[in-house]
Amino acid sequence: MDTNEHESKLIHGELVYAIVGSAMEVLNGLGHGLNEKPYENALAVEFRLRNILYNQQVRYDVTYKGHNVGEYIPDLIVANAVIVDTKTIDRITDIERGQMINYLRITKLRVGVILNFKKPKLEWERIVL
Repeated sequence: MDTNEHESKLIHGELVYAIVGSAMEVLNGLGHGLNEKPYENALAVEFRLRNILYNQQVRYDVTYKGHNVGEYIPDLIVANAVIVDTKTIDRITDIERGQMINYLRITKLRVGVILNFKKPKLEWERIVL
């Protein structure tokens, strides 16, 4: 493990641990394979129950050369620090990783977590910008 990899694992590590624990609880409660929205909403419930601060569906402007060209609305932002993206896909790929990097650039946050609820075992990845 190189130094950068080690340092990036430490950024918001406890928060990511709490997010993944919450996601496992949601997956155990709801089962796998539903659409993404019930998992997002159930995570919001679980965060409230665990007293984890979060915002849901916050709007961010997307700009290009100083012009507003759209908006990005993340599923959840935890503690104003970590983007949480809920998925129900076959597996997390470079497409989702690339999207998360763009989301981090737009929001100016450093850490994102992709949670995949498609299968009985939670798949998750932490992305650090």
